[in-house]
Amino acid sequence: MTVYDRLKECEDPEYREFQSKLVPNIDPDRIIGVRTPDMRKIAKEFYNTKEGSDFLAKLPHDYYEENLVHFFMIALIKDFDECIAQTDRFLPYVDCWPVSDQSSPKVFKKNHDKLLTHIRKWIDSNHIYTARFGIRVLMNEYLDADFKEEYLGLVASKEGDDYYLKMMVAWYFATALAKQYDAAVEYIKNDSLEKWTHNKAIQKAIESFRVSDEHKEELRGLKRTAR
Repeated sequence: MTVYDRLKECEDPEYREFQSKLVPNIDPDRIIGVRTPDMRKIAKEFYNTKEGSDFLAKLPHDYYEENLVHFFMIALIKDFDECIAQTDRFLPYVDCWPVSDQSSPKVFKKNHDKLLTHIRKWIDSNHIYTARFGIRVLMNEYLDADFKEEYLGLVASKEGDDYYLKMMVAWYFATALAKQYDAAVEYIKNDSLEKWTHNKAIQKAIESFRVSDEHKEELRGLKRTAR
């Protein structure tokens, strides 16, 4: 039984239609139609098995869900250096935002001292989904106790016109406005972001229940208009 065989057992044609709309840049013929809980279950089934090792060694994969299972398996790796090595090997093959966004290795949380070097490298990448992954990890891991204001500048300085990259920058700043408002709002006040990203970050922050009404009112006054 291969990963593909297990995915086909969980195939849902209606869900395939739904997924196809979420990832329009992926050929629908490469989407099987498998729900995320099933893919996480499959990743656990194959983790630390010979079939799983063979699967991780084979790149590129043919199907969207195979990529997701691959990253879910990487997220289960308990050794930090091995997890990083497997992540670095896989990231060039990531070709859509769900694969970039859904893997969160638990070992990252225990190794913040070593992780930041890799995050900087990922964000600096010219590969859209590698950079997006790096920003998301920075957002998930370094906006609480280990936050430093310089991390805001690292994200604000990331240039690129790709929609999915700009959306990730906006998502990062919206989350920063919820968790580290005083530092993050200075980047909004100083127009440090491209206009679309600036306004999208404000929109997402205003929609968030984690941002106070007082802060939302201030942010409404910081939206940028055409000029």
